[in-house]
Amino acid sequence: MVTWNFAEKDLTNSEVYIWPSLFLSQTSAPPAAMETRGKRLLPLLLPLLAAAVTPYAVARDQREVVKVSGAPEGVVWVVQLSDLHFSVHHPERAYDFRRYVGPALAMVNPALVLITGDLTDGKSKDHLTMKQNEVEWIEYENTIKDIIESSQLPVRTFYDLRGNHDSFGVPVSGGDYDFYQKYSINAKLRRQGRVQSITLENGGRKYLFVGFDTTMEIGLRGPTNLFGHPTDEQLIELDQTFSQWDTDFEMAAVTKIAFGHFPMSFTALTESGKSIKDIFLKHSLSAYLCGHLHARFGKNLKRYYQRTVKEPSLSDDYYQFNMHQGYAVQNEENCSEKAVHIQEFWEWEMGDWRKSRSMRILAIDDGYISYTDINFKLGSKSIIILPTFPLDSRFMQRASDFRDFKCHVMGASTFDTVRTLVFSKHEVVSVSVKIYDSRPGTLQVVFDSKMKRVGSNETRGHMYVVPWNWRAFEDPSPNRYWLQIEVMDVTGDTSVSQLRPFSVNGLASRASWTWKEFFVMGIQWASLYHPALWFVLSVIFSLLLVPPVADVVFKDQFTYKNLCSNGSQIMVKYIVCGFIWLFFELARVTLVWLSLLFYVIYLVALPWLFGHPITEDSKLTYMTYKGWILKGPNNSNEVVHAGTPDVMVIVLPHFCFVLLPTIVILSAMAAERTAYREHYLSQSGKKRDDYYKKSKKQIEHEKFWNSRWIRKLLFLLCLVVLWKHWKLCRALVKAYAMNPVLHSPVLFFFIPAIIVFTLHKTSSI
Repeated sequence: MVTWNFAEKDLTNSEVYIWPSLFLSQTSAPPAAMETRGKRLLPLLLPLLAAAVTPYAVARDQREVVKVSGAPEGVVWVVQLSDLHFSVHHPERAYDFRRYVGPALAMVNPALVLITGDLTDGKSKDHLTMKQNEVEWIEYENTIKDIIESSQLPVRTFYDLRGNHDSFGVPVSGGDYDFYQKYSINAKLRRQGRVQSITLENGGRKYLFVGFDTTMEIGLRGPTNLFGHPTDEQLIELDQTFSQWDTDFEMAAVTKIAFGHFPMSFTALTESGKSIKDIFLKHSLSAYLCGHLHARFGKNLKRYYQRTVKEPSLSDDYYQFNMHQGYAVQNEENCSEKAVHIQEFWEWEMGDWRKSRSMRILAIDDGYISYTDINFKLGSKSIIILPTFPLDSRFMQRASDFRDFKCHVMGASTFDTVRTLVFSKHEVVSVSVKIYDSRPGTLQVVFDSKMKRVGSNETRGHMYVVPWNWRAFEDPSPNRYWLQIEVMDVTGDTSVSQLRPFSVNGLASRASWTWKEFFVMGIQWASLYHPALWFVLSVIFSLLLVPPVADVVFKDQFTYKNLCSNGSQIMVKYIVCGFIWLFFELARVTLVWLSLLFYVIYLVALPWLFGHPITEDSKLTYMTYKGWILKGPNNSNEVVHAGTPDVMVIVLPHFCFVLLPTIVILSAMAAERTAYREHYLSQSGKKRDDYYKKSKKQIEHEKFWNSRWIRKLLFLLCLVVLWKHWKLCRALVKAYAMNPVLHSPVLFFFIPAIIVFTLHKTSSI
């Protein structure tokens, strides 16, 4: 176990790497000193001996314990940054990073800086070609060096993880194309393995941070590189890493936090069907910090997980309607030591630096976790406020916080004060807190008080507190009372924190997602891919196969004449029967129907396309709906389906937005031809009467049919489908360096060809 203190001088990389040789040189000391030195070295030799016995012992026994000095007792805070996307086409991202992040880190002075993936962009200017660019990695390395210099933080406080953009086109970890292993901080500090952990310690409490990399072992080029792919071995290592203090003889309280790139909704199951979520629940994490989704999908990308004794419904594996969905918290007061251990955790996606210029500060105060997000789009910040107690009732732990209130697990002193961290470039003159009551319908101030700074020797940040009668704010409503902190510095600059609801009762305030937030956070896409795929295929095969079979069984029942004769029936039934009739008419255009059926069978059984999913100089491989077909390790004959469910970004859009609309539109064309033919024959069979004058309604009806407006509308819809198909094909050609004529003729040219053929076939009666 390695223990170091932030107050000590930061060692250079050479000093860190030379340490083992210095340790070995001591073994050649004179015999008289051997016994004394042997006693000192015994604690170091025991972990090395254990490492030779247990495969995962190395990662567990080389754990770091960082004693955080200069901070208020029992409080630590870290900074998270994510999705930097440094790009040669957008130099302003790195420029703004130097301009804002360095001074902000110097002011905040965090114990850790967590960079959760997508360090570089790895995209061409048109966003279609995705591969590693060494120039971007050099820019990242130089930028981080400038940040470390301007913030004066030790380099060991930085942890940078790889994201999917950082693995585009990387055939093997550590190879020529793996620039992460050459330019990242983790690589330079020789942090080996895909699981990294560090433990902070302050005020008798430990804070375990565990980072992990679930990017693909074979880094496919985008767009089929969208999901995290944990392995069974990685889940075992994560489990052991989170357990490293469970048998600690000191029995110090441990707060556990994980950080990675991919959210749960974009993380696949392992080969044995295990989920990383189960590891997090088992160890009751306080939070999982991630990125990947960016702020364009919403600012509320958060999700709460809880495991209960109740049997979960089948839908829990596929979707969740709001961030708090789950079983109700049991309100029974059970404060015995034998109370059931609560398994829960929060997942917090932070947004991105790429466009939002976001930075998150996360603090843990006596085990309670809170955070604030900083937006640098409007410039730098001279004052940053982070309230640490009471907690925001929207994002507090639903079950454990309620038990803390009932049983005072944390102790009554935890509830006795309102607390906030304040970071400022200039000396702070005053800090005040206001609590508002929302019950009257408008916010009315019910508590207004000045806060006092705790201690005077803290060098990492300032904690301000004020006593309050917290029992006066007990209420069955979790969003009745709202908290706000106001700070003024010596220059007269003032800043206020965001209004946030709180509940000293430990009751959670519900917050709902927008439809975009639900789309990316509420749906478990990795689990939903195959059910969605087979559902769409079932619909397509039903539309193609059921009509001809039914036409044989119910002969002459589904025709235009029968449909017109039943026109007086209920409108809804008339519309449904009319829609079904479309596909009967498609089946009667035999050549078109057979071509569509062959194409669907081709997509299920044969390769979709051939291309270079890794690098341009790699061998051509092919993709099916199961993924890219690659050779196993060491070029064995084993077939590996790489990129499942990542290929869903190609497969489902093609089925849902190209093939299915094509079938419906072509069916409508066939039906329109039949209807027009019946209209034409009915008009040509009538006798002309010189004294017969057509009504205005009859004239408009004939004009509508003779001009064939429905066919013209269907033609426009065909153009929309062809445009969507062209966009998908263009992206595939650019992404995988393909020649569409040679490598994917069926996928690229079938849809346009069948549409043109059907237009020609249905142009006349």
